[in-house]
Amino acid sequence: MLRITLIRLLTVIPVLLGISVISFLVIRMIPGDVISSIMGQDFGDPAVEAEMRRYFGLDMPVYEQFLTWFGDLLRGDLGTSMRTGQPVLDEILQRLPSTLLLAVSALLVAVLLSIPLGILSATKRNGPLDAVARVVSLIGLSVPNFWLGILLVYVFSVTLGWLPSQGASEEDGLLANLKHLVLPAVTLGASLAAINMRMTRSSMLEVLNQDYVRTARAKGMGERVVMVRHALRNSLIPVVTVLGIELGALLGGTVIVEQVFAWPGLGTMVIRGISQRDYPVVQGTLLFLAFFYVVVNLLVDLVYTYLDPRLRSGH
Repeated sequence: MLRITLIRLLTVIPVLLGISVISFLVIRMIPGDVISSIMGQDFGDPAVEAEMRRYFGLDMPVYEQFLTWFGDLLRGDLGTSMRTGQPVLDEILQRLPSTLLLAVSALLVAVLLSIPLGILSATKRNGPLDAVARVVSLIGLSVPNFWLGILLVYVFSVTLGWLPSQGASEEDGLLANLKHLVLPAVTLGASLAAINMRMTRSSMLEVLNQDYVRTARAKGMGERVVMVRHALRNSLIPVVTVLGIELGALLGGTVIVEQVFAWPGLGTMVIRGISQRDYPVVQGTLLFLAFFYVVVNLLVDLVYTYLDPRLRSGH
């Protein structure tokens, strides 16, 4: 396990390095820059423009800007926002709880919907319930998140008036905004539930055909005991692995949904940074999300390796 852990850790380094280079270059390919956004009508004054570029370090060649930013990054400094003057890391940590709350809530919605439906679909294979569950999962995979979010807002907020569509405020705190969480969590969790339902069904069907399940039934064990103790526990191993990976992906995948529901998380922070050409905010947030995603993948990979002895032995 130690050797496998070290190998996985070494693979993280080039991934993060590549992401840092890509995030640094991509934001600079967008037309316009933060100087024109800040100066407005004074943008025609060459002296003021030159001084602003010198102040933000934009007068240096791109490779020198990258080396300066990367050197600060190695010391744990993600830079300072060109618009607010606040450290990027502080802004990320301020918004991270909101994004984590949304991601975990969406994952919880996916688990509560997908696992029971997947088990029922597998145990009632080729029946009416199985057919309905498979059609619903196919619809969930096909519908884009932003369209589903707009549809939910129209039905439950505009038409029925049951839930607020937006208006979550950073000042009110997380607990006061829980009522604003329902629609975005369902929007994000729907597609995940469709994926996990199909995976749970497939994994459950595979386990039900194993010899140890037939042996348990031959010994006279009750069907519920066979399902819970033997079939379910073994079939959920790949599902749990995917859930861990999805949690990491959710942090970076909430951007559009946060915009639709005005949720004050990292997604809205990235969109704001892109629109304002705030290079440090975009670079730092993307790198932070990528680091979190890579770490979650690494932990899931190690847990799966620990649970499955065949991977440790190389078979």
